[in-house]
Amino acid sequence: MATRTMQAARCPTDELSLTNCAVVNERDLQSGQHVSVRTTPPHKFVFTVKCHHSVIPGTIAFSLPQRKWAGLSIGQEIEVTNYNFDKSKQCIGAMTIEIDFLQKKSTDSSPYDSDKMAAEYIQNFNNQSFSVGQQLVFSFCDKLFGLVIKDIEAMDSSILKGEPASGKKQKIEIGLLVGNSQVIFEKSESSSLTLVGKAKTKEARQTIINPDWNFEKMGIGGLDKEFSDIFRRAFASRVFPPDIVEQMGCKHVKGILLFGPPGCGKTLMARQIGKMLNAREPKIVNGPEILNKYVGESEANIRKLFADAEEEQKRLGANSGLHIIIFDELDAICKQRGTGASSTGVHDTVVNQLLSKIDGVEQLNNILVIGMTNRPDLIDEALMRPGRFEVKMEIGLPDEKGRVQILNIHTSKMREFNLLASDVDVKELAAETKNYSGAELEGLVRAAQSTAMNRHIKATSTVEVDMERAEKLQVTRTDFMASLNNDIKPAFGTNQEDYSSFIMNGIIKWGDPVTRVLEDGELLVQQTKNSDRTPLVSMLLEGPPHSGKTALAAKISEDSQFPFIKICSPDKMIGFSEISKCQAIKKIFDDAYKSQLSCIVVDDIERLLDYVPIGPRFSNLVLQALLVLLKKTPPHGRKLLIIGTTSRKDVLQEMEMLDVFSTTIHVQNISSGEHLVEALELLGSFTDAERTTIAQHVKGKRVWIGIKKLLMLIEMSLQMDQAYRVSKFLSLLKDEGADRRFLE
Repeated sequence: MATRTMQAARCPTDELSLTNCAVVNERDLQSGQHVSVRTTPPHKFVFTVKCHHSVIPGTIAFSLPQRKWAGLSIGQEIEVTNYNFDKSKQCIGAMTIEIDFLQKKSTDSSPYDSDKMAAEYIQNFNNQSFSVGQQLVFSFCDKLFGLVIKDIEAMDSSILKGEPASGKKQKIEIGLLVGNSQVIFEKSESSSLTLVGKAKTKEARQTIINPDWNFEKMGIGGLDKEFSDIFRRAFASRVFPPDIVEQMGCKHVKGILLFGPPGCGKTLMARQIGKMLNAREPKIVNGPEILNKYVGESEANIRKLFADAEEEQKRLGANSGLHIIIFDELDAICKQRGTGASSTGVHDTVVNQLLSKIDGVEQLNNILVIGMTNRPDLIDEALMRPGRFEVKMEIGLPDEKGRVQILNIHTSKMREFNLLASDVDVKELAAETKNYSGAELEGLVRAAQSTAMNRHIKATSTVEVDMERAEKLQVTRTDFMASLNNDIKPAFGTNQEDYSSFIMNGIIKWGDPVTRVLEDGELLVQQTKNSDRTPLVSMLLEGPPHSGKTALAAKISEDSQFPFIKICSPDKMIGFSEISKCQAIKKIFDDAYKSQLSCIVVDDIERLLDYVPIGPRFSNLVLQALLVLLKKTPPHGRKLLIIGTTSRKDVLQEMEMLDVFSTTIHVQNISSGEHLVEALELLGSFTDAERTTIAQHVKGKRVWIGIKKLLMLIEMSLQMDQAYRVSKFLSLLKDEGADRRFLE
């Protein structure tokens, strides 16, 4: 509007005085507009207006504090002009307010929480204009307070554009209060008011867009990308002024689902999201706590969680603060509907209640529900669609850079007090701890601390601490390495004992056939690492029993240095039903998909299939599961090498399993005397003279014996007196190959 002359009037009600708005008739202006009021040429004051039918057209009503501040008298003629804020420069980042009781008679000594006061202030005066020196009245806890605006700082414009904070601070005279402005209260010098909380000092207050925000101080490492993704999707819309969000027709994200293996920081991350936002303390609920055996109680528990947010939305509408509800172990209460075995259907009604609260007919816009689970496959799919848990974030195992961050966090205190020896290299530890979760890395630091402390305990009849040496306590690299080798092993990763037992005696390279298998295996390992076209590579080692197939498979997998190596072996599944066996095999594959590079050895396939030639019998259920899993490509960005072993190639051929493997490699027995002598030499069990005697007997003759069997025969012969060892060995060798007429 053009400049117009209006008359100053008295505010019609006390309630309207508390709004801090100038009050007009709706014929003159609209609610929410900002106007500039000029009294004399040099003096100009900006107000936000509100409409009320009791105000006479042509007049503009002010409360007593407003008239005091602007020096207005009743009936005074003033010039009123529309005022438009420049949102990129005039949004309030931080505002300092001096506070005191409005009436000195009503003083009391009870403490007032400045954090709650700041939240109430922002809700009451959201999207209103404020100027330095402005006076106003504020009602809090049924008490009236007089406020004076002391200082206004503009919001960092780079944050509103989605760029990193520049950290520049700019003072302004007039600003617009938005939902995430920072409000700091300071009591006036002579006041007897008692303030508690962070909002009474500038330094301690953290807003959603604090440029000094530091994940490491919060104890989170390796999740920077995940945090920035969550911020972009879930909170960017909450940083902007509400009117811009409204003009875009943008709805806030109301649900985030964090999933991934245990110990990777899901719960920790959800707690810190609550801290990093200028919101209420989040409500944290464990899934099973919601469930109640009485009908309707579980649903009532869900309703109670949302009651505060509903009440505040009704009271304050768009200016309501953010309520965060965190569900830990979400799969406990949100299982697929219609799958429950019980007749009560409790789970189903809980899911229905949660759906209606998050995104029902009377939907709430002031909530953020964060769900956490390590079994996303169990959760009802209706919860996963946009509008509900629409931001799905996998919190996976940390990479090397992430592990450095996590180890730095857990060793920072020791470093600060000089308790960490100079030979501890965090980067070296990060490289050694492939596939360790955040929790396991924390456990590793704890174990190293225990090892170091143990050195300073005197092992006498009583347990005493050697105080002189304890003063010089330091955690060294040796402590970390001891804990790494003995105490803490990753749940997802390489089980050293598994494949060490298979390569107990090392690999005996008795001839070209063995070297060729290892070379081909190395080629396939490189293909898995380097090729983007074949994320899944599978090889089958087939050959007669005792030819060392499992040892070769274990050796190839160990040499690959992949962070995840698992051996799927029949000895771990003795007595399992067919369904249990399928689930155990599937779990190994599911775990492998969580790591960037994985290797699975599927050992003794015919044993896994329960195959016996009498009948013949085998488990079709396990066969079908293996056929599917061996062909299933891992998720995007993950790579998997599968090494299978079998002694019955003909059986797998009939079962159509050979076609599933990328390549089949034959592992043969020792078939010539020369190879046998080579093997004996490498094993070094017999003396040179004994080996010469054996060589004379086997030279030029055919033998047929697996390396595993050969080891057994040698060890058996060595139990004899030295004079009879060679003859015993040759006799055993002849018996072994008797059915094939060898050594004759």
